[in-house]
Amino acid sequence: MTGQLGVVSGTAIDAVIARRLQEGDVGGHVRRALAAFPVSEIAQRVEAKYFRPEGRHGDPFIPIPKLSLRPSKDALELWVCSNFVEVWLAKEGHDGLIGVNFLEKIQMATPSAAYGAMLAGVDYVLMGAGIPAEIPNLLNLLSENKPASLNVHVDGGTEPYKEIFYPKTFTGIAVSPPRRPKFLAIVSAHVLATYLAKDLVTRPDGFIVEGFTAGGHNAPPRGTMILDNDGQPIFGPRDIADVAKVAMVGLPFWLAGGQATPRQVRTALEVGAAGVQVGTIFSLAEESGLEPSLRQQLMDNLESGELVVRTDPLASPTGFPFKVATLPDTLSDKEVYEARPRLCDLGYLRVPYERSPGVVGYRCPSEPSHVYIRKGGDEAQLADRKCLCNALMSNIGLGQTRADGYVEPPLITLGADLGGARELLKTHPDGWSAAAAVDYLLNVGS
Repeated sequence: MTGQLGVVSGTAIDAVIARRLQEGDVGGHVRRALAAFPVSEIAQRVEAKYFRPEGRHGDPFIPIPKLSLRPSKDALELWVCSNFVEVWLAKEGHDGLIGVNFLEKIQMATPSAAYGAMLAGVDYVLMGAGIPAEIPNLLNLLSENKPASLNVHVDGGTEPYKEIFYPKTFTGIAVSPPRRPKFLAIVSAHVLATYLAKDLVTRPDGFIVEGFTAGGHNAPPRGTMILDNDGQPIFGPRDIADVAKVAMVGLPFWLAGGQATPRQVRTALEVGAAGVQVGTIFSLAEESGLEPSLRQQLMDNLESGELVVRTDPLASPTGFPFKVATLPDTLSDKEVYEARPRLCDLGYLRVPYERSPGVVGYRCPSEPSHVYIRKGGDEAQLADRKCLCNALMSNIGLGQTRADGYVEPPLITLGADLGGARELLKTHPDGWSAAAAVDYLLNVGS
């Protein structure tokens, strides 16, 4: 609404929407979006299954289908509808641009999730945490309502595996082909940008060039991972993208990670970038959806100079380093982590593995240790792995309450460069809105 590209997350959005419905859908926003879904019967089934008019009164959230290579009808309907809802609500009431972000590692959800976002008119798709070479063609096919597939990596696979989505079979009626969104590939090195751009089939419409200070998952250091005295990976010159070579590819690109001040925006434009991608100052903005008490703790620690963001090489089940903000009563606290019973009931980061030719199982280093090992997992991968799926849901006030009363703790991720947030706090001591953050960034003359 301020003239920039607003990006929502499509990752785990099925759990978000299902849980918002179970909480009573305060304000009726989810149901209003579902009413706009082009196949009313599908939307009505999703609403009927999850909506609780009076809320859940502290009861556990009911489970949702886990990702799999052979998803059920219920799973597909929830995946498509939830992405539709999130994008539709983001686009409501203005004509600005909206993008949706997916993780390449979560391959099994991508075809149906992308279709749901496209039905809502999403303008851009962004994807990182892997090599998104198949996404341009996937979007082409979905925009024609044609079957679209992605190759799925299966550990130990002796044959190819695919996730296939059939738009016409899914809808059951003639739905107007959705408009194809532009695709921005998130890369950390010019080599990957060059590789993706060399072929029309894999060429994106642009790049997000993300540095290792960015929040969330980071690409691991190139070469052997060496840890410093605080147990954090050491990044070096080889881990800094050659922006000049990215520019030579000839596609628009945005810089991400440590780009949250007007000076950094100006520098990005000077080196040929179309702009910047910023996360942390919007995570701390009033409208971010972060649970209010957590956001206040972060703001208090930012003001006192005590806010610490670490690059944890082990936290994520994916094996990628993950940025973690140190806060009490979150999984960044060793005692809180060790007190949490291991459980994998959302399963977004589970890895498919071949049990026998054509038969696939799923495992996650954050599930119970004996279960993971029984499935053939490497015991060495278990140490300090955290359940990001459940923790990130707790960050937005939708954490699970177990039958025994245990409440899932949160785990906050932010970028390591807090310079922009500190500067904003000086002029906005009581906090800032997303629009104020945009105004600050656009003050490139300062």
